[in-house]
Amino acid sequence: MNKWIETLEAPWTPFPIEDPNALPHGDMPGDKIQICQQQVEKLAVLFPALEKELAKTFRAGGNKAVVALCGGSGSGKSGMAALLGHCLRQLGMGVYILSGDNYPRRIPCQNDAERLRIFRCSGIRGLLTAGLYSETVRTELEALQTAEQDADPALRGQYPWLAVYQNAGADGLTGYLGTPQEQDFDELSRILGQFKNGQPTLWLKRMGRTETALWYEEVDVSETQVLIVEWTHSNNSCLQGVDIPILLNSTPQETLEYRRSRNRDGGVDSPFVSMVLEIEQRLLDSQAHRAKIILSKQGELLDYRQYRKLMAE
Repeated sequence: MNKWIETLEAPWTPFPIEDPNALPHGDMPGDKIQICQQQVEKLAVLFPALEKELAKTFRAGGNKAVVALCGGSGSGKSGMAALLGHCLRQLGMGVYILSGDNYPRRIPCQNDAERLRIFRCSGIRGLLTAGLYSETVRTELEALQTAEQDADPALRGQYPWLAVYQNAGADGLTGYLGTPQEQDFDELSRILGQFKNGQPTLWLKRMGRTETALWYEEVDVSETQVLIVEWTHSNNSCLQGVDIPILLNSTPQETLEYRRSRNRDGGVDSPFVSMVLEIEQRLLDSQAHRAKIILSKQGELLDYRQYRKLMAE
């Protein structure tokens, strides 16, 4: 019998957080965590639910467990992963927090460029298919693209063909975002498998924001019982080896506000980025049924039926 089951099934008393900077955090180079009082309040709801799921996993015969925190970039994945890791360590368990943002196939600037290329190429093909492409449209579209306004739905009245272009472009993006074309699910699945099979060390990828900022570090996980993957796409069916998927719900508007507060990427309030966030939100929504725990933005635990009702309101 796994020695941690009794610990996990005992009543939980919240642990004080004396120094937020000392909390465990993900391994994405340069990332910083933000802890607010609302997250601490959500922790009091989420952690007991996680304990129950971990106990079930260990009772089923596992000695290692993979927890996945998914949600939009404004949902608080990084902070919640740090808080959950802190609580598990206070119980005496070994924890490692892995950032899935190290596993795209391209560095951020190249991936942003690929997303834009797919949107624009798909949009033009949509105009061609609809018989709307012409020299006049080409000239107008080039001006919009140069001004980075071709994804702006507010301009559809001025350019009657723009809706077809934008819808076709969004369809093209939907076939790329969060798919194996964009994210290396195979590599991360292999790593999770190695962890659960008891491999004592793992070579983990590190990715920065330039072409040369790419390397691997060997991490000792011999005393680690729980690996937490914090990543937008960690509830994706393409990722194998996750035991407990957790969905932190957030709206696209909240995601955009959070990106603005972090100011991590350029053009966070552009129409194109808003489109990307909306598509990612739809992808998260389509995968929500896989989550074992769903936490609302108000800090309430939801079953899938309650989640669907909330999203429909």
